[in-house]
Amino acid sequence: MLPRAVTGYGLTSTLGIGREAFVESLRSPRRLEPEEGRKLTTIDLTKYPNARAFEVPNFEPQRYLGDKGLRTLDRLTKLAVVAARLALADAGLKKDNKFVALSEERVGIVCSNAYGSLEAITELNRVAKLEDPRYINPAVFPNTVANSASGYVSIWEGLRALNVAVSDGNCGALDAVACADIHLSQNRADAMLVGGAEAMHEALFLAFSLLGTLDHPDHVRLVGRLSLSEGAAFLVMEREKIARARGAKIIAEIIGYGTSFESPEDGSTLIGPSGDALGRAILNALSDAKVDPADVDVVASSLSGLHRADDAERVALDRVFGESVPIAAPKLALGETLGASGAFAMASALAWIEGAPPSVMVSGKAPDSVGTVLVTSLGFYGNASAVVLRAKDPL
Repeated sequence: MLPRAVTGYGLTSTLGIGREAFVESLRSPRRLEPEEGRKLTTIDLTKYPNARAFEVPNFEPQRYLGDKGLRTLDRLTKLAVVAARLALADAGLKKDNKFVALSEERVGIVCSNAYGSLEAITELNRVAKLEDPRYINPAVFPNTVANSASGYVSIWEGLRALNVAVSDGNCGALDAVACADIHLSQNRADAMLVGGAEAMHEALFLAFSLLGTLDHPDHVRLVGRLSLSEGAAFLVMEREKIARARGAKIIAEIIGYGTSFESPEDGSTLIGPSGDALGRAILNALSDAKVDPADVDVVASSLSGLHRADDAERVALDRVFGESVPIAAPKLALGETLGASGAFAMASALAWIEGAPPSVMVSGKAPDSVGTVLVTSLGFYGNASAVVLRAKDPL
């Protein structure tokens, strides 16, 4: 891929809302741990006293979007729209929610989401099962569609270029980079919102709990236990020529992408991460970026506390880098955000490039000045992707 300029980003995360809150939290990172007496709006924790589930704290979308038009929007959509609005403002494309650079016809979105709106799907299913299908709220039904959240982002933010929804599990947000790169190359847009969103819901927590992924005390000493989380993160990705022409500040460049797949040996397995696939994806991304492994300052890994995936990822990283590269695990501070996790890792990389210390190091020590970051994403079903980001003027 051609180098693509990143000119801004916005987030709704467990570390706070907006770029400033996110970066400030990274300056004193800590692992995500349950607080005594905490309450969630999405899960009744009294039924799950040991729940490793987290949500965006004090999330009040009306502060960013106003009071009108929110009633029929689900949590997933609200998280996504707020993050998108913040990203567009951070990149200087919008001010007071009006375009001040480029035009609405030349800005699009590629959004990753792994599990859709379980809030809407569960609500409609309960009504149909426990009451009668005739009582289903037609205003809620659109939220059940996989690309609903990205569609609402386009509507709320007035984006008239292409709108693409990507569903590739944990790898989706990095795959969104490749998708956006293709459309920028074809001149279908001048700038793209690229990222992902995932919302916490009891159905999601139960699914992972029943899979036995939320309680692995034997692995705590290595990385930690898996913590399901939520949030949305979007980067503004532009052609460098366009960004420079409008006088935008370029935070960093995305210079390489790689992906691979290795089918699980047992076709019936529900979680089958592949270290071989991740190793190939990393090498593909480094080759695409024309970067030697020795030039990578730090890896923003997808280590999360899911021991099968973490073991596979460490094998892949050892094969490519040996013990020479510092490894960070943003998910230990942010939680496992699934389809949005790659976007949060890229946002972390941008913060490190601008001077924030790499968060939650699990191996090695990152240099004081970070110039090149490899972001990895290991899927649960044999898929893997990687992206390389670099400071505009390599350090």
